[in-house]
This record gives sequence, C-alpha cells and structure tokens, in this order.
Amino acid sequence: MKKTIIKVSRFLVLSLLASAPLTMMAQQQPKIVNLRPYDQTGINVFEDTKNDTAVFDGLKVRFGAGFTQQFQNLKHENPNALKNDVGAFAGGVSTAGNKLKVITAGFQTAQANLFMDVQLADGIRLNVTSYLSSKHHNETWVKGGYIQFDKLPFKGQIWSDIMKVTTIKVGHFEVDYGDEHFRRSDGGQALYNPFMEGNIMDEFATEIGGEVYVKKNGFFGMFGVTNGMIKGNVDSLYAASNPDGDLHKSPSILLKAGFDKKIADNVRLRLSASFYGNQSSGSNTLFGGDRTGSNYQFVMEENSANPSSTTGAGTPLAFSGRFNPGFSKKINAVMFNAFLKAGGIEIFGTAETASGRTGATTATRSVNQFAIDGVYRFGKAENLFLGARYNTVSGRLADSKGGTGAGAITYTGDVSVNRVAIAGGWFVSKNVLMKAEYVNQVYNDFPSADYRSSGKFNGYVIEAVVGF
Repeated sequence: MKKTIIKVSRFLVLSLLASAPLTMMAQQQPKIVNLRPYDQTGINVFEDTKNDTAVFDGLKVRFGAGFTQQFQNLKHENPNALKNDVGAFAGGVSTAGNKLKVITAGFQTAQANLFMDVQLADGIRLNVTSYLSSKHHNETWVKGGYIQFDKLPFKGQIWSDIMKVTTIKVGHFEVDYGDEHFRRSDGGQALYNPFMEGNIMDEFATEIGGEVYVKKNGFFGMFGVTNGMIKGNVDSLYAASNPDGDLHKSPSILLKAGFDKKIADNVRLRLSASFYGNQSSGSNTLFGGDRTGSNYQFVMEENSANPSSTTGAGTPLAFSGRFNPGFSKKINAVMFNAFLKAGGIEIFGTAETASGRTGATTATRSVNQFAIDGVYRFGKAENLFLGARYNTVSGRLADSKGGTGAGAITYTGDVSVNRVAIAGGWFVSKNVLMKAEYVNQVYNDFPSADYRSSGKFNGYVIEAVVGF
C-alpha cells in the first residue's frame, strides 16, 4: 500500500509540473470560430456553437492537444466460469480456456491527441484530429477530418438566411448519434468526462459522409448520411460471411432532434432523440469503433500470451469492460437523452434500444441500455466536482462460433452487465484536470462456458488530463 501511495503522489506532482508550459501555449492560440473548446469551457457543449457575427480577417491555423495518464488498481474474477485450463499453446498463443488475464496495480499507457483546426474562409472551418498515442494502436492514427460550413460562399440573401440557422459538415468524422459521445473520453481528450469511461455499450464511430444541422430558438434537428463503416471500402463482400445472400453495402441514415435552452436563471434543459440505421453494412462499428481503447485496461479479459491478441470470444483487449452486441451487418438503434443543469448540479440520462445481427447470422437480436449520472460542480469557476453513475445493459448475445463445434457457446437467454461508479475531480486550471474514480461492474446470466460467467471487477483509477 505504501508503494502505491508513493507512485500516485509522484504521478500527481509530475503531471502538474508538466502542465505549466502547455497552459501558456494554449493562451497564445488564434481564435477559430464555431469550435468546441478543448479545455474546461468545452464541458457540456454538445453540437458546435454557431456565431454569425465573427469577422473573418484571414486564414488561421490552431493546434491543440489532449493528454492523459492513468494509474489503475483494479481486480477481477469469474469464479463460476468453466476454467478449461489445459495449458496448451497454439501458434505461440495460450489457449487457457476461461482463465482471466493476470493484472496488477500500475500505470497505463499514456494517450495523446493532436487537433488541427483551420479557419479557411468566412464561416468555413477545417478539422483534422490524430491519435498520437493510444492503448489500441501503437502507431499514430488519423481519427478523421472534415470541413464545416456555417456560411456559404454564394451571393444572395437566400443563402445568408438559410445559413443563419444551418450548419453543414462533410468529411470523415465522429457521427452524431446520441449525446453520450460528447461526454465520453476519447483517447487523450478526457476533460469533458467526469468519469473514466463512457457507456458500457459504447456508441462511437467515425464514418465518411455528411450531416446537416438546423437550429433555431432552442430547437434543433439533424439529418446525416454516411458510408456505414469506419473507413473507406471499395472491396466486395464475401458470400461465406453473408449466409443471407445479401452482398450489397447500404449507407447509414442518421436522424436527431431535440431542445436545448436555458429555461430559467442558471437552469438549462436539453432533450434529444437520435436514430442510426444501416440495413446491410460491410462492417459496421457503431458499438466498437473506438480506436483508442478503454480506460479500464485488461479487466475481464481472457488470459493471453500476447496482450494485443484477440482471444476466446473475439474481444480485443483494447475494449476491456465494454459490451459490443455484434451488429456488424445490420443495425437499427434509437437513443433518448436528457440533460439538466441547475446551478452546480447536473443530471444526464440515457435510454437506448438497438437491434441487428452479424454477417454470419440471419436472426435479429436486440439489446437495451440505461444510464444515469449526477455531478455536483462547486468551488471557484466550478473547478471541483463529485459524481455518481449507474449503467446497465441487457440483451441476447450472438452464438459463439456459430453455436457448433469445439468451444462453441449457445446463448439461450438475455445477459446483463451493471456498473456503478463514483468519481471526483479538481480543475487545477481550465487546461489541467486531476480526477479519480471507484468502479464496480458485475456480469449476470452468462453461461458457465463463457469467460464472463459470474464475472466482476472493482477498484480505482486515477487520471491526469491536459487539454488545450
């Protein structure tokens, strides 16, 4: 215990010292219009703001970044799972059945994001975001890039009138399904999230396409069309993985509508409903599109000789603690969100239902998710906060390996995963955050042949974050 306290103390001191030059750099950045800030002022900002009064005085380039470093002390177990610990090896990888990976307290891999925002013209902005370091990919990845139009370079009053309430986004970007993706941690950018993780069933994907927003008097609506996959794809689909014989790729359709406005002094209410649908995707990743990795590292994962390998039921170790229903071929998802901020008190809720299937099956399954969290922000400029969260997911899993053969698992009923988290944080400055969380997550009704049977994990994670 003493060694753990010393490690955490050093971690906090070094994080604070390293943040000073970055804060000075942030203060010298040029202003880009209609950009969600990457610091504390970006909290509870959902869709980008719209400012039509800004004066364009030439091309401007702004570089920003997000950095995180975590210390984790989590423990996990699955006492009722069939172990099948035969100690055999295949291709150099352990096939130790349902034995969980051995984990100890320690530092996670630091993560870093790089943001480049360019004011190209009056009301026209470019964004490119890159993952410099993450727990999913060791190499640098480009998350995506897009152009956002808040004005159009066309003459005529009609265009000005339309763009006063309209925003157009085109490119390869984070799709706007639901409101949770505005609050979740995204690699090094973790300032917006009062907790360590997003939803258990994590809704996040980057796809190629366009979205059109209309906002007026607190009401907003969005229509979007994308390619329905995490990257560009011109390959054909294979009949072996499509037993229904449907080999075409369909676009994804996104719809969103809601209300977001101050309804009294210091009282803000936001309500939204979202839909995402794709009827024949080549490889949809709405619930598995995160390229950075979970902030609960290696928990509830099968033992493996290689931490980067895919083992057992096909869960990459990057997504520890999450639940992917496996709707890669067909998916229809609906999410309802409610957000209330009254003074320093915030309440955010999610109710979601989704159905779909993989390319290897023909039966449609459904899953449901509910989450609610409360956060109390206090102190000067709300620089301190305490929060609590409850999240549950339930639904039917796809049979493992088709439900036949050695190692196959047939799921005859619904399974569920429940999480309770308690967190607290301190904004040292608007660019520097220290936060900690205690989490307890339980897996229910998984069959004994599944490594998650009777599974649970609990413990704490401490995180230092810089964003500018």
